[in-house]
Amino acid sequence: MSQETELKLTLNPAALEQLRAHPVLARAPLVGTPGVLENTYYDTPELQLKGQRMALRTRRDGDLLLQTVKCASASVGGLSARPEWEKPFTGAFDFSDVDQASVRQLLDKLKPELVPVFTTHFERSTWALVPTPGVQILLMLDQGSIATQGRSQPLCEVELELVSGNPRDLYALALQLARDLPLQPEDVSKAQRGYRLFLGQAPKPQRARPSRLEANMSPVDAFRQIAFDCLAQWQGNASSALESEDPEFIHQLRVALRRLRSALGLFEPALPAEFVEDWTTQARTLAEELGHARDLDVMLAEILNPVLESGLADQGCERLAGLIREARERARARALQILRQGRHGYPMLKLAAELHTLDSGNLDKSANLATFARLQLKALRKKARKRHAAATGLEAERLHALRVSLKRLRYGLEFLLPLIPEKPSVRYLKTLAEHQDGLGWLNDEAQARAQLRAWAGDDPELRSGAAFVAGWHAPHMARLQRDILGQVAEDLWSKAPWRQG
Repeated sequence: MSQETELKLTLNPAALEQLRAHPVLARAPLVGTPGVLENTYYDTPELQLKGQRMALRTRRDGDLLLQTVKCASASVGGLSARPEWEKPFTGAFDFSDVDQASVRQLLDKLKPELVPVFTTHFERSTWALVPTPGVQILLMLDQGSIATQGRSQPLCEVELELVSGNPRDLYALALQLARDLPLQPEDVSKAQRGYRLFLGQAPKPQRARPSRLEANMSPVDAFRQIAFDCLAQWQGNASSALESEDPEFIHQLRVALRRLRSALGLFEPALPAEFVEDWTTQARTLAEELGHARDLDVMLAEILNPVLESGLADQGCERLAGLIREARERARARALQILRQGRHGYPMLKLAAELHTLDSGNLDKSANLATFARLQLKALRKKARKRHAAATGLEAERLHALRVSLKRLRYGLEFLLPLIPEKPSVRYLKTLAEHQDGLGWLNDEAQARAQLRAWAGDDPELRSGAAFVAGWHAPHMARLQRDILGQVAEDLWSKAPWRQG
């Protein structure tokens, strides 16, 4: 058995020649000559190997035919280390060299049922790199396609395989390349993509994972776990947004960045100050540059469409909606262009690299995580109470600030849920989400009212439409403004769920 440690990256095909001409590759020797690899992946009709997170393939490389068994491992920030067994293929599967008994026994049991499921066909060029003395890395560029049942999809990937050195060396090299190239870390293997194509599964927006914290973790290790989950959500949605028109991918990408900022604030006492400052700024900037498209989606869905669907809207409302749709399409195109250019790839790799080496800042690593959690949640709720007191005048900006503080409290509870009483905390989370939605709608309505007036300008028909939209929502806005602060106060001054049990 060999252990394969690699960092997988996707590359915009438009940058292929730029990669080949990059100084890192220009001074490195090619390993052999570029060749076409034809791979066939096998499974049972019920996809039992997939269910066990295993992959079995045969590979034709010129005159050489190989059989490979791989067992999946968790991939974070594109980095994976997984067991692999490879041997010549003689036309019949032979698993005698698989030295993990459970894996070998399953493969032998399923051998009579194995059938081809999908194929990958790509040209591979390999360079041998020695970025620093003692470090050896193979860079493999794969360009081709995945095919099954008459369907296919392109692939263009860069794999950095560690021959000698440390996984940190893979990130150092990847960062050197990603400064100049639209590279992005990829956690989805060719096999996973092939199965999705076989099953006809379109990518789905990746939402936040449930917290996986354990009480014996240090605060630094707890933050690392949460941040890697945020990175996975960010990374997965950035990749899939380029394959789908569903705006939810970009929304969930921005949610991942907001959650990362909240985690940085929550664990700030345990982290290096420069790290917190740097990533708080970067996460905010990266989210904001993609935000306009989402804001326009919300304006249409929550503010304009209910008016249009009522059948009472005037021509001014229809024209305003048309202007917003046009602006939204331009904003979406801009957001996708940002992702295609790989502007998120470098910070993704940088965050992954820094998380792997993250050390404690000002807090002792031995600090009790459960105690730390309760103190931080108490501080978040105290801040929310102050924001609540400041919002009694119902000014839009202060209501929005209250919403932000409730969101941070909610994210904090979600992060720390495994460490506190579950049932009361889940109930509390539900009411916080309801308050956040109500305050969010008030903010969206206030923002839309101002933007619609600006769009209308001096056009009488558009001004009439903007006034009609504001009037349509006025009763709902008045009810929310009347009730929301009282409802929020009940939860902010009730017994905290993390103090129960």
